[in-house]
Amino acid sequence: MLIEEVMQNGSVDFSNIPPNYCLLGLLSAFENRFQAMADQLMQEISWKQFFAVICINMCKEPPTLKELSDILGSSHQNVKQILLKLEKKHFIQFQTDPSDRRKQRIVLTDSCREFCKENDEMSRWLMEKMFEGVSEEDIAATIRTIVRIEKNLRNGDG
Repeated sequence: MLIEEVMQNGSVDFSNIPPNYCLLGLLSAFENRFQAMADQLMQEISWKQFFAVICINMCKEPPTLKELSDILGSSHQNVKQILLKLEKKHFIQFQTDPSDRRKQRIVLTDSCREFCKENDEMSRWLMEKMFEGVSEEDIAATIRTIVRIEKNLRNGDG
């Protein structure tokens, strides 16, 4: 069921929910729905694994576990589990940093690059379909809003 259908079908009373609570709930529900749909489309790897691959690929140099955890906004333990699954599928390798042998860098393999290449058209189609009818201004406003909410949340830490 679509989020809009849930909001309109009358089974949940949204009348007393402040917009900020509603937005947070929508973001959570959307993330769950998107993850389930993306997992189905990818089949070979999960959305969380693919997102880790995307983030590794965007890094200027292969990241460490700590750096990738910061980028993904997830705990070391969760990211390590994702990476171990990717390593088992031969999508990543851990390599010792030549300048600091205590650090392990995460490197994408040729198998991973081939997978990304094979799925590039599907990824582009999905992005176009998802953002059909959504203006760049709306996307920019959403990005600003989420960045601000996270900043406010961090500032609340003390």
